[in-house]
Amino acid sequence: MILYLIRHGETDWNKEGKLQGRTDVPLNDEGKQVAEWTRQALADVPFDIVYTSPLQRARMTAEILVGDRKIPIVDDERIIEVGFGLNEGISKSAWDANMRNFFLKTEDYIPAQGGETLEAVLERERKFLQELFENPELEQATILISTHGAALSGLLTIIKQNPIAKFWAGGLHKNCGLSIIEVKKGIPNILNEAIVLYEV
Repeated sequence: MILYLIRHGETDWNKEGKLQGRTDVPLNDEGKQVAEWTRQALADVPFDIVYTSPLQRARMTAEILVGDRKIPIVDDERIIEVGFGLNEGISKSAWDANMRNFFLKTEDYIPAQGGETLEAVLERERKFLQELFENPELEQATILISTHGAALSGLLTIIKQNPIAKFWAGGLHKNCGLSIIEVKKGIPNILNEAIVLYEV
């Protein structure tokens, strides 16, 4: 099994430095263009199936990457972005100390009202990965996973078996940043991490 983990293309909220979380913001024109460049770079990769967060920025990225190929795209809530609750939509300049902990000291992060803990994120993502790894029908599959910055970092945290304190060990992927994972007998191995396939 080969997994291609990709962060969605740019949105206006990315450009403005706003926390998105579960807010359903679409790709902007730059996001669509970067996804198209990435599609061209991945045109020869024989994807068997695509799993995507149901939020439109991830779903749109998945659809652009698939293009006119007949590849099934499956929405999965378990790879949706972290919910930030009342902090969604705020700009970096308005973050309080606790919100800064999300990126700088994740082990001390406490979500705002209506938000999601990182423990909850890792629990749902662990179930998602376990289901993939244990599915014999996917053992030889090449799989694209279209998700979000923090959600993708969570998947890598699980794969690396890192503690929450090292949640951002690989840094935040750029828009359409990609990590490639090989899985043999249920054991994942990172081949590439946080690469981009377009000119930056």
